Amino acid sequence: MVERLVPNELWELFQRVVPEAPSRPQGGGRRRHGDREVLAAIVFVATSGCTWQQLPSASFGPSGATAHRRFSEWSKARVWAKLHRLVLDELGARGELDWSRCAIDSVNMRALKGDLTGPNPVDRGKYGSKIHLITERSGLPISVGISGANLHDSQALIPLVKGIPPIRSRRGRRRRKPGKLHADKGYDYAHLRRWLGERSITHRIARKGVESSQRLGRHRWTVERTMAWLAGCRRLHRRYERKADHFLAFTSIACTLICYRRLTK
Repeated sequence: MVERLVPNELWELFQRVVPEAPSRPQGGGRRRHGDREVLAAIVFVATSGCTWQQLPSASFGPSGATAHRRFSEWSKARVWAKLHRLVLDELGARGELDWSRCAIDSVNMRALKGDLTGPNPVDRGKYGSKIHLITERSGLPISVGISGANLHDSQALIPLVKGIPPIRSRRGRRRRKPGKLHADKGYDYAHLRRWLGERSITHRIARKGVESSQRLGRHRWTVERTMAWLAGCRRLHRRYERKADHFLAFTSIACTLICYRRLTK
């Protein structure tokens, strides 16, 4: 189970970003569970959608409380964002990332309570959260963020573009700017077009009252497909985490698994 959920290639990448285990100056104490077993338990919770209490400790070793405690420690150390960026670097070094056309979109889900939640205007005002995503041409997520469900999509474009990390390329310098950015009518604002133009990013934003809403476009469908890929991480079907950084951590884990599948092909 552990080797299936955390293959050797993923484990080698994770070892490069995980912080060292804290030492006990006084000595003694219980033996610390291995990081690989705990990582497998966290991946199982993310993909299966089970609670921490339902985690089958007989299959992994650590209990649900131990896995949750280590998950909190690693989330605070931004391990998941670093792992996602490391996988993107490996893809970029192999020439697997196509920066010519990128797309941006968002998806809503219900949220029970917690930070960065708000009434969803398209779900009868029920509280929820929103995942914002930028994907490269083939649909690999390169920048992700979360917000309350009442945040307009247009307000997330600038932070998401700025949040694209500098990613390795097969040749030349690291890259963090797409050639073109495709978006739907929710991003049709003059100040966004002007902001993208100042950074030499060609904008391809659907225009209100001009273009049809029945079609996703020739290039924007890839980000919609990536949203469906995120649904493979069942922990994201509904937000149960009260802390926003925990919810963002599960989102980063889902994006990392999507990119890692491309890396192993």
